[in-house]
Amino acid sequence: MKLICISDTHGRHREVELEAADMIVHAGDMSELGTKEQIQDFIEWFSSLNYQYKILVAGNHDFFFEQATSREIKRMIPKDITYLCDSGVEIEGIKFWGSPVQPWYHNWAFNRSLKNICRHWNEIPNDTDILITHVPPQHILDQNKRAESCGCPQLTKRVRDVKPHYHIFGHIHESYGVIEKDGTTYVNSSNLDFLYEYANQPIIIDVNP
Repeated sequence: MKLICISDTHGRHREVELEAADMIVHAGDMSELGTKEQIQDFIEWFSSLNYQYKILVAGNHDFFFEQATSREIKRMIPKDITYLCDSGVEIEGIKFWGSPVQPWYHNWAFNRSLKNICRHWNEIPNDTDILITHVPPQHILDQNKRAESCGCPQLTKRVRDVKPHYHIFGHIHESYGVIEKDGTTYVNSSNLDFLYEYANQPIIIDVNP
């Protein structure tokens, strides 16, 4: 299965240069301010894309997904999009798990204290093939422009235990790229740079079930 990975489009999704693939994955921050209108615009665009499968995880800018009821979200998400929020799905024998949470930082959406965030990471099944989070694990494609490590240390520990084949995320625009470590391929698919200008192309990965 060919996956195209995008993230951190912040309302500029129509500028993203997409290629053919079987699935598209968005790892959060689809909006700038997280309003219902901005989210709806993104969902309509995402649903219109010509991919057999579409997976979506929210990010810290996407306030609507944290504030809305599950019924409101269900009404907004069309059937051709799989929205993951501390939940998983199996597609063609590949097991995906997605979560939007991040360590507490100012008043962003899906903030969790380092003490409470572990319960979210502990929900990640041990047989996960592809993990999708908004935040990176600590020390892996997580440095900002000041060379500060902004990832989650508890997530690093959980990923080491689970050992997914791929871990897709965004959040830290400056650390866009792909690295492989200890059997897991890490993908920071942020499309905008730290000035919120479109700068980075979607990342393509090939997955075998």
